[in-house]
Amino acid sequence: MAPTAVAGGTTTTYDIDSASSLTVVVNKHRPLDPPSYVPKPLTRIKTEQLRTDAAQAYQQMVKAAKADRVNIVTISGYRSYDHQASLYDSYVQQYGQETADTIAARPGHSEHQTGLAMDVGNSSGACALQDCFEDTPVGAWVAEHADEYGFIIRYPDGDENQKITGYDYEPWHLRYVGPDLVEDMQDAAKVDPKVDTMEEFFGLAPAPDYLY
Repeated sequence: MAPTAVAGGTTTTYDIDSASSLTVVVNKHRPLDPPSYVPKPLTRIKTEQLRTDAAQAYQQMVKAAKADRVNIVTISGYRSYDHQASLYDSYVQQYGQETADTIAARPGHSEHQTGLAMDVGNSSGACALQDCFEDTPVGAWVAEHADEYGFIIRYPDGDENQKITGYDYEPWHLRYVGPDLVEDMQDAAKVDPKVDTMEEFFGLAPAPDYLY
């Protein structure tokens, strides 16, 4: 377990290293160990999968959104190491490695491989995987309510955040961390509004680029 100082002077303990941990931090400096990690059990949600605990929270969130007449569509959930490798390689071929590294994780470095991340969209397909997603019905709803179900927007807006996480703004990328960490991150943000990434909350170094 990794003890971490929380903004505001309190101290709590979260495991940010184990691949199977609900609060594992995965970024360009912190690959999964082992790189071939497969989460279990996985639950299917339409054509996608999430780790079962994340899937249960996700389904509750979708149900609540539907009650508000907002239809959350699943786009991409769990990806295996091989799937991520194929996706990453396709981006490299299409955009070049420098750009690919800002929009897709290298295999072994992807939150999707944990089974705790889901990319979401609108049934209309409006602004799918684009910044303008934040202004769509689903984008606005998850920004306001995802935290109530244990999810955070993992890659928030702002140049400084991009330098910390290593990724451009992704309002569609939801990461399940559980209600306890959501609450602690929100408390930390009340003390310091700049604390809106897992890296900042856990006092980790920025990870703008890969170490190799």
